Amino acid sequence: MKKALVMGAGGFIGGHLVERLKDDGYFVIAADLKLPEYRDSIADEFHIGDLSDRDFTFDLLKRHTDLYEVYQLAADMGGAGYIFTGENDLNVMENSAAINLALAWALTRPELAGCKPKVFYSSSACIYPESIQLNPLEVDLREESAYPANPDSEYGWEKLFSERLFFALERNYQVPVRVARFHNVYGPYGTWTGGREKAPAAICRKVAESIRNGGVVEVWGTGTQTRSFLYIDDCIEAVRRFMSQSDFSGPVNIGSEEQVSLNQLVLITAKVAGIDVEIKNIPGPVGVMGRNSNNDLIREKLKWDYQFSLTEGVSRTYKWISKQVELKRDSN
Repeated sequence: MKKALVMGAGGFIGGHLVERLKDDGYFVIAADLKLPEYRDSIADEFHIGDLSDRDFTFDLLKRHTDLYEVYQLAADMGGAGYIFTGENDLNVMENSAAINLALAWALTRPELAGCKPKVFYSSSACIYPESIQLNPLEVDLREESAYPANPDSEYGWEKLFSERLFFALERNYQVPVRVARFHNVYGPYGTWTGGREKAPAAICRKVAESIRNGGVVEVWGTGTQTRSFLYIDDCIEAVRRFMSQSDFSGPVNIGSEEQVSLNQLVLITAKVAGIDVEIKNIPGPVGVMGRNSNNDLIREKLKWDYQFSLTEGVSRTYKWISKQVELKRDSN
């Protein structure tokens, strides 16, 4: 039986990946600071600890020198309210970089000379230069456009550094790596409140809450800023295909090309919910004005394309988040 380690398994994408790996017949070792918040993990082992601690990461690998794959999803992250205010920049850079450095360090120790798993690293669309994302309607983020580098956030700079770290690990120590740039992955069982939630979850929550507050949904900025959003099942399928069916190391975009404005996302969510809403645009962090995945390379290399439309994905996500809103309301 193949063994896989999922770092960041207490998070949204990590939790879904554990389930897919189990479905694929893997023995799954999970690790994170915390267990998943909204459902139990089905990993064969779950280790609670700080993945930025080199000793913790080293001990994990030493226990399982026969690892076939490592999925490095752990990071200090959140939505625009966490990433783009500037107030959390040091934590974002230090914590996330330390996790990636700890993994690279452990894989180069002489004691683990026989441990050469294939390593997946989840980078982000935030690595792309701000200068090519100023127009909300004309943006085409191809992998090669990452350089000359000028991300709009420290989160993006750290992700770009870590991409280079893992490619150096492959060149210098022959550890096979796969690097993908995620574009706004969303779906059920993710953070939906508290300040670190991303736009689809925040908007699903606000639409659900608007039933009790006069139908008003607040959106930061003008709401004309655009994004593409990828449903979680499509993301996991792309990751598994990348790891199992290709010799290509990346980087490669994993995203949708269905670009919409934030105001349009509110209207799509309201239609799914079957309610009328009034959009109120207010000051707040917004990030770049336009972002949209270009999937030419992943189609070429992996024969992959996203299957869920935004309406389909939002419908599934809204159903789960609206239930959480009701449960929270009933408990107060």
